[in-house]
Amino acid sequence: MSFMHLSFYSAFSLSCLGLAFHRTHLVSALLCLESMMLSLYITLSIWPVETQTTSSTLTPVLMLAFSACEAGTGLAMLVASTRTHGSDHLHNLNLLQC
Repeated sequence: MSFMHLSFYSAFSLSCLGLAFHRTHLVSALLCLESMMLSLYITLSIWPVETQTTSSTLTPVLMLAFSACEAGTGLAMLVASTRTHGSDHLHNLNLLQC
């Protein structure tokens, strides 16, 4: 395993651990999700270059489009929860009260 693969795997793993352990604010959860998407995008961008195939060169663009949609939806949820609950703490968000 090269150093580049190790760094992308560790970035993805650290963002997963951050999402699992630091779930106090919605902003921190969204940042962890965005770092996961960024590491996946970079990995998918480098993968066709390493394998010298052109059949999977559109995959990073689709991943980037889905990541932008996820970021927009997350920010809309952040604004809506801040307006209704007054903060972005995740313990204030309860689906049973809706």
